[in-house]
Amino acid sequence: MTEDPTATNLAIVDAHIRGEARDPASILDLYTDDVVLEMPTRGLRFEGKPAIEANYRRMFGAIELLEIETLERFATPTRVVDDSRARFRLVGEGFDGAPLPIGSLVELRLLHVFHMRDGAIAREQVFEGWTRIDRSEGFT
Repeated sequence: MTEDPTATNLAIVDAHIRGEARDPASILDLYTDDVVLEMPTRGLRFEGKPAIEANYRRMFGAIELLEIETLERFATPTRVVDDSRARFRLVGEGFDGAPLPIGSLVELRLLHVFHMRDGAIAREQVFEGWTRIDRSEGFT
């Protein structure tokens, strides 16, 4: 019986989304050696696992993550698209190119497009929609 590449891709992306903030090193095996991460909204591009890990350590070290919610995720044999929403507080330097100041409460709409190759992430594109949330909106 042959393994379903679409199901494999969904499982890889799920592991990536759940692990990247907790321990960036734990997700590096989910990438190809020549992986590229692009965040065009903030003008960022990282090539290779060490650069991506360093970015994640800085970025997740600069926030207090309050919640993340997957809105929709689907896959093909070569792509995974993940639409999600994260809520967090910016607490320090390291979220390079963030359009809001430290101390902001943020809702970040994220659209990830993962390009998959041989059961690994070869390219990750992250498109972001930033919204500042104030306390009157029920976000604490």
